[in-house]
Amino acid sequence: MSLLALPSARDEAWRWSDLSGLPAIADTTPTGAARSVDDLWIDTPGPRLLFVDGAYDASRSNPGPVQVGSADARADRHALGKLAGANGWTLTLGRDCATQGPVQIVHVATGGANHLAAEVRLDEDAQASIVESFVGEGWVNRAASLRLARSARLMVARRFLHETGFQSHADTAEIGQAASLTIASLVAGQADSRLDGHLTLTGIEAFAEAGGALLGRQKQRHDAAFVVRHAAAHGQSRQLWRAVADEQAVASASARVEVARDAQKTDGEQSLRGLLMARTAAVNLKPELEIFADDVKCGHGATVGELDRNSLFYLASRGITPHEARAILTHAFVADALARIGEDAVREAFEATANAWLGMIA
Repeated sequence: MSLLALPSARDEAWRWSDLSGLPAIADTTPTGAARSVDDLWIDTPGPRLLFVDGAYDASRSNPGPVQVGSADARADRHALGKLAGANGWTLTLGRDCATQGPVQIVHVATGGANHLAAEVRLDEDAQASIVESFVGEGWVNRAASLRLARSARLMVARRFLHETGFQSHADTAEIGQAASLTIASLVAGQADSRLDGHLTLTGIEAFAEAGGALLGRQKQRHDAAFVVRHAAAHGQSRQLWRAVADEQAVASASARVEVARDAQKTDGEQSLRGLLMARTAAVNLKPELEIFADDVKCGHGATVGELDRNSLFYLASRGITPHEARAILTHAFVADALARIGEDAVREAFEATANAWLGMIA
């Protein structure tokens, strides 16, 4: 792994990511130490899968319709995603097949590097929800292939909570006619991260939404880079990212919309906002539009700033401590990034995780 060719800051798409520590992490040996994951399961029915260092733990899982085995992540062009190989988990649902609740997947890492692929295929009119949580230490690398047939609906929510190391995830999606895909990510651990996505709307009237909250402190580096490509007419897409950086952290979000020549009547929107909790922190935002059709409605907005002093003063005048006031305003800043999660129990769990992180802000 030390000889692995990794992207560098000289590559435009990776200029905000620091991968220099990955070879050293990959050369370490996982400890295999057992840990409780009871606090990571959300109290909802449905399949539950546990992976420890990339290996499936059948004794503590309830897979339901989810199959564990070979998977096609379709990320062979991604510098990190291609390492996931063909081992992983798959979920295939037809019109009349559904899970009783969200598919919950917990990934535990105990050091070193582990790679895992996932393949999700929804047939016509199928619906599914997937919730993933990542904890531990080391380098956890994931790649997912998502394919939605006509009128299928998929909601994906992920929590990245590693104590140390690096977290990377690459999504490749094909969204068919009138299908809908929503991906919401919460990065609230102590490790660095890199999230990538390439979502293609292949059918007319398809919908895609991607975004989340990147929360960083100390010397953390978080980087999210998503591309949504409209290849058919009457498609809609939304990209909404919220980045919070404290101390010497760097949080970056790159959102790109590509509209093909035949993708008329496209409606694409980007909202990138950064919040600096300290003058020593940094937030990088990069919205992009590449449009070849002439009848579209596409727009983007990118802003970086600090907490509003008038709002802080107002809360202080009501007896709220400065620490609590900062947490309240920061919660409001990231709340809309988590509001996209459909299931109440899942959304509340993610909000609780974000609130725990915000409560530690000095």
